[in-house]
Amino acid sequence: MKKTSTRLADGRELVYYDLRDDTVRDAVDRRPLERTVTTSEIRRDPLLGDSVAVASHRQGRTYHPPADECPLCPSRGERLSEIPDSSYDVVVFENRFPSLAGDSGRCEVVCFTSDHDASFADLTEQQAALVLDAWTDRTSELSHLPSVRQVFCFENRGAEIGVTLGHPHGQIYAYPFVTPRTSLMLGQVAAHKEATVGENLFDAILERELAGERVVLESEHWVAFVPYVAHWPYEVHLYPRRRVPDLLALDDAARTEFPKVYLELLRRFDRIFGEGEPPTPYIAAWHQAPFGTLDEFDGVSRDDFALHLELFTIRRTSGKLKFLAGSESGMSVFINDVPPERAAERLREVASS
Repeated sequence: MKKTSTRLADGRELVYYDLRDDTVRDAVDRRPLERTVTTSEIRRDPLLGDSVAVASHRQGRTYHPPADECPLCPSRGERLSEIPDSSYDVVVFENRFPSLAGDSGRCEVVCFTSDHDASFADLTEQQAALVLDAWTDRTSELSHLPSVRQVFCFENRGAEIGVTLGHPHGQIYAYPFVTPRTSLMLGQVAAHKEATVGENLFDAILERELAGERVVLESEHWVAFVPYVAHWPYEVHLYPRRRVPDLLALDDAARTEFPKVYLELLRRFDRIFGEGEPPTPYIAAWHQAPFGTLDEFDGVSRDDFALHLELFTIRRTSGKLKFLAGSESGMSVFINDVPPERAAERLREVASS
């Protein structure tokens, strides 16, 4: 992998990640952009104890542009985009309309390929490995920013999810706090560790799932399963067999095997609902341990956390979506119409031949 860092016309950072070491990236952003002004503010909710990012400048962000005006495609001729070069393998840049900025964190866009009509599932294993390298490098770089506590790499896919740009891409949020979801996990890990005199909760969950009926696929270094308490109609958790706190700690063997396993999962998701169905909308989310000490979680360290990826779709059956209505949105109590055991069975049925 070759990494080349540059700046866009308004001062935002852009980083190329290339498969070839001899690739030269010297294209200049020719757009007449003024320096980006953001209004991101983190507000703490005293009643719930969580935080909300208020970012009014995002109201003007790019919304469903036609394909020939996509800002994530390469720049060609007089058609100028967020990527100055005429081609790229993987590119990461600071979001022009970030939810988090400055002391409130940072938001980046990850473009998986220059092919506008592709999806992550269309990538080769070599291309997917390069994306993994980019995620890992960005996690490392962002973790060193003084305002950043947690790095979250994710992909939203499909208009049903709320995606406003059709180009295959993901995002990275660098939060200045430990997110509520991660805090809940760490609290449970701490309670389980105390109750069992040292047992790790993530290890116990993985061991239980490996002995059950919800495993979707497994390899030498990775295990994918539908969790016993799946919140979403089709939800898969992907764990490395060896517990590590973040992407930086994955060993070479797990990194080498990841593209094959992950691409197979994504392709199965596109086959869940049968031939002729539109691409399955999904969210793919990496859960990594927060950086720094975890003093607020009694007896828990970063090494107690288990890196894992959650992949889920809001489509519950052909032509029908799972909406977060009263119980989910009002009380945070999910109601799942698809039994996890049936979801796992279906995801095994649609395995590649």
